[in-house]
Amino acid sequence: MIMIDSPPIENSLGFLALVSYVITLMPSIARVVFPKSKKSLLPKLLLKKRRLIGVLAFLFAFLHGWLLIHKRHIDFADLKTSWVYSQGIATMVIFTLLAATSNDWSVKALKKNWKQLHRLTYIAMFLLTWHVWDKMSGHWTYITPISMAAILTITTLYIIRLWRERKTLNQ
Repeated sequence: MIMIDSPPIENSLGFLALVSYVITLMPSIARVVFPKSKKSLLPKLLLKKRRLIGVLAFLFAFLHGWLLIHKRHIDFADLKTSWVYSQGIATMVIFTLLAATSNDWSVKALKKNWKQLHRLTYIAMFLLTWHVWDKMSGHWTYITPISMAAILTITTLYIIRLWRERKTLNQ
């Protein structure tokens, strides 16, 4: 019989970070994969509030990581430990860069480089898929399948988006 535990607060914060992050990815991916969604209100609203939701995802992720580091007494000076958490660390570095530059001043200062910088979000998406899979395997709570479904769905939709964009370019 499979036992499903309730998640500790740090995992719940990680889940909230994941959900917020997936919401930030949805408008641009849905615009290409589901072209009829361009006219609906929800993607427009999400696009308008995307930077705010992204900063919220960063804050949830920061609290998730901070609580885990303190609870488990993680020592990043130990290379073996750092390797175990490498995908989470890399994702957090990207989230920090994105959150720090999610303001009007950064958009004006970085100009076209701002968009290039914020494309790091797609690398974070793959790192987060690896992180969720690696860290949640064997530690099933009721949020684990929802987390896996959310990150795998948005990753699959992103791959479909890339395929459609390349197909359009080649025509």
